[in-house]
Amino acid sequence: MADVRTQDGAETLRDRLSSHPASIYYLMLGSTVFLLILGVIMVWSSSAIDSIRETGGSTDLVSKQALYALLGVGCMIVASRLPAATIRGMAWPIMALALVLLVLVLIPGIGVEVHGQQNWIDLGGPFRLQPSEIAKLAIVVWGADVLTRKFRPVTDWPTLLVPLAPVGGLVLVLVTLEGDFGNAMIVAFIVMGLFFAIGAPWRLFAGFAAVGAVGVILASITTPYRMRRWTAFLDPNADALDGAWQVTQGTYALGTGGWFGTGIGGSREKWGSLPAAHTDFIFPVIGEELGLVGTITVLVLFAVLVFSILRLAKESPDRFTRLLAAGTGTWLIIQVVTNVGAALKMLPITGVVLPMVSYGGSSLIPLLAAIGLLLGAARRHPAQLRRHAERMQAAPR
Repeated sequence: MADVRTQDGAETLRDRLSSHPASIYYLMLGSTVFLLILGVIMVWSSSAIDSIRETGGSTDLVSKQALYALLGVGCMIVASRLPAATIRGMAWPIMALALVLLVLVLIPGIGVEVHGQQNWIDLGGPFRLQPSEIAKLAIVVWGADVLTRKFRPVTDWPTLLVPLAPVGGLVLVLVTLEGDFGNAMIVAFIVMGLFFAIGAPWRLFAGFAAVGAVGVILASITTPYRMRRWTAFLDPNADALDGAWQVTQGTYALGTGGWFGTGIGGSREKWGSLPAAHTDFIFPVIGEELGLVGTITVLVLFAVLVFSILRLAKESPDRFTRLLAAGTGTWLIIQVVTNVGAALKMLPITGVVLPMVSYGGSSLIPLLAAIGLLLGAARRHPAQLRRHAERMQAAPR
């Protein structure tokens, strides 16, 4: 009898941790908070040298990152309290705002060019806005609302493609014109993730893949620095002192961390050998300072976050919530895979930051707002399941 109680208790604990509807909320919130805290700590460690060079103070960049984190958490809390009807009512205004910003950033005198990419708008002082990051949030919310409104249990996919496919294509073109190929790729995957969640046929994705392959080839052969990234990816040893310098130094950082790393602040690569140590290539600094244990911990936290989001996408009886979770989950998965894959020499460098860990407010705040929307949906999820079950029981058989 004691064994039965022990087994029952163990089963109950497993249910609460892995299958109870309320666990989605706590897994999502917990993993997000831990990633944010780790991100601020690692930005402080990896940016200190660059901060001294740029401003004279070792904590100036991390102070801004802490401010971005606080603003992002505020947006996340507000977003988590919004009713679904309010969120859907904001879908078109958010998309309109994103399109206006994407056009404005291309206008000389408004858009600011950084490292060959004109994808920033000055907000005064040290603060800048990256419209392509807002566009990712816009395409998730707006796309989920549009597909929810247009969905019919039919196979009329040409009708369902409009307006998501053409508007998504417009966003993709505008972001590509800025020179931001990494975020353009993420926008494309978000659109495909939304269509996948709604049940689009595989031939649709084959068409997307063909168009995407042509776009990648054209974007690469027409831009010299992108071609250097491809050659550096295909044969990094032959170009270790030029195009492959960053990924080579990142590999050195990961390789010297061992099991437990050199400790917070102990990185040698961040002293100037590793470009973008606090942005695109913060993952190798984590590997150097926290070791294999630290990098695996980061990946596990992302895995927990993605797992909770995809559970919401699978289990929610509300179609808008499912699509919102699918779009955000795709956004997060592709961005993590792209950043970590580049650091591990498994993918070409695209300039995509590690979500919630790398420095930058333009990337952090929209993502936290999207997670906030999902937290609100996850909080309502148990009650929605109960109502759905009651409706199913009351339905005539």
